[in-house]
Amino acid sequence: MPTYKAPLRDMRFLINEVFDYPAHYAKLSNGKDADPDTVNAILEECAKLCEETLAPLNLSGDQEGCHFENGQVRTPKGFKEAYEAYVAGGWQGLSHPTEFGGQGLPMSMGLFKSEMMGTANWSFTMYPGLSLGAMNTVMQHASPELKALYMPPLTEGRWTGTMCLTEPQCGTDLGQVKTKAEPQADGTYRITGTKIFISAGEHDLADNIVHIVLARLPDAPAGTRGISLFIVPKMQVKADGSLGEHNQVVCSAIEHKMGIRASATAVINFENATGYMIAEPNKGLEAMFTFMNTARIGTALQGICHAELSMQGAVAYAKERRSMRALSGKKEPDKVADAIIHHADVRRMLLTQKAIAEGGRAMIYFAAQYADHMTNGIIEGDDKKYKHWDDKLGFFTPILKGFLTELGLEAANHGVQVFGGHGYIKEHGMEQIVRDARISTLYEGTTGIQALDLLGRKVLVMTRGKAVREFTAQIARFSVEHMTNGKLRRYATELARLAAEWNVLTMRVMLTARKDRDIVSSACHHFLMYSGYVMMGYFWALQAAVASEKLAKGGTEKPEFYKAKLAVARFYFDHLLPRARSHAVSMVKPAKSMMKLPAESFIFE
Repeated sequence: MPTYKAPLRDMRFLINEVFDYPAHYAKLSNGKDADPDTVNAILEECAKLCEETLAPLNLSGDQEGCHFENGQVRTPKGFKEAYEAYVAGGWQGLSHPTEFGGQGLPMSMGLFKSEMMGTANWSFTMYPGLSLGAMNTVMQHASPELKALYMPPLTEGRWTGTMCLTEPQCGTDLGQVKTKAEPQADGTYRITGTKIFISAGEHDLADNIVHIVLARLPDAPAGTRGISLFIVPKMQVKADGSLGEHNQVVCSAIEHKMGIRASATAVINFENATGYMIAEPNKGLEAMFTFMNTARIGTALQGICHAELSMQGAVAYAKERRSMRALSGKKEPDKVADAIIHHADVRRMLLTQKAIAEGGRAMIYFAAQYADHMTNGIIEGDDKKYKHWDDKLGFFTPILKGFLTELGLEAANHGVQVFGGHGYIKEHGMEQIVRDARISTLYEGTTGIQALDLLGRKVLVMTRGKAVREFTAQIARFSVEHMTNGKLRRYATELARLAAEWNVLTMRVMLTARKDRDIVSSACHHFLMYSGYVMMGYFWALQAAVASEKLAKGGTEKPEFYKAKLAVARFYFDHLLPRARSHAVSMVKPAKSMMKLPAESFIFE
């Protein structure tokens, strides 16, 4: 199985040299404690936890899976002890307020932690990861009394949380939610209904599980306008914070899944369970989506995690596996054959993995600064600031979630291919990465949903193309700044062309949509992928610019590190960025070529 080593050098390069996080943190009201020494110490300690505790459980957890019996879930061997170590280290509250027992650091610090944990063991990371969404929702929308009762144990990790949205009859279309909430005389509600696909919905890692549940009041209007939001704990919570009786929250099954098998995905039945409303009546969906941008960034991380882990395994194997001689001549004449890393086609796959992992990491670390500003607005009670940064982040999230998970899956498949037949064998762990990666393009909204959100909602409706114009203006400024630099001119020239083309394509789709509404749906996938390739191209050019400067003037890393950055940037512009061209051509083709074939003509009997 791949041996995970946290990519601390690349993380520090982005944090300190590309995006200047020290200066960024200095501007945040909750960033004063995130000084470089503290950040570095946290990264080192998290890497140790991931490499020594979580990574060794990845393969065994997949092989054993979760055990379900009489409504109870037992996680794989070693998971409970690993979770205890996680809680003892105070990792759950890293980016949450000190008043609830957290460390009060910026949200991006939690993202760095989640990347390392997710790469080491994505199944394990799902358990505390789902709690973060529940914590954020409670923190912003619950009453002071409910916060005081629920936030401390959630922040400490003694309790975990879930987000209960999906039901058997509906997935993304939450307007079809049927779970009922009956008001009681004491101000509580009786919650009745079934929720499916509930990650970490039942397990043996914590004393209590706090479910955040979408449900309808008896007089609620139809559709999404009639959904409210409730806290429904598995175990009743007394006024002093101690646990009471079971709350009629029943796990009736766990799913038998293709991947992330050590993460329990539960079917949860609420049988007149006691619930507590958070947010306003019939505005539950709005409250639930408060942190959806950051939740989708968390899912986008999965693409980077699987690309990184698969690359680490594939590179190690490619250096050891010997087959034939390199076409340019013997590379290891004293050996029976050359290592396959000397073959250009293997290099293509390894460089694709590296370009995806490191280019995607740069995209996410940049967006994480937006998330820091957004959450800072919440901390300061500045709604205008929160809205400004949430809107800016909103443009990034569908691109990050859709594009990076698709490329992460591609990178995972390359890892199997490098191993050849051995990659198809379970004991090497490479096929597990593919299986684990497959869900990333599905949950938190499929790639198609992300594409529709990006083009149909964020670009065409909400901003009328302004979101694209703002980001392409940033690309244009980079191009102007580096156009006269001989080492960077090719990147600057190509990016300037793409920035202009991105705006033209946006306008063409916008104008076509006035007459042909189907164009939004037929073009959205190509628009998202085009946007992703251009955006990643910008961040590779940015890394190349910093690496070039550090080679000339000196940096914190060895020259070989910066030279590698320049080599991968060149590979990306030569071999991956040209993919954007095919998406550009396809997105403006008429929708009728997709819609002309009658539904009944797909299969003839």
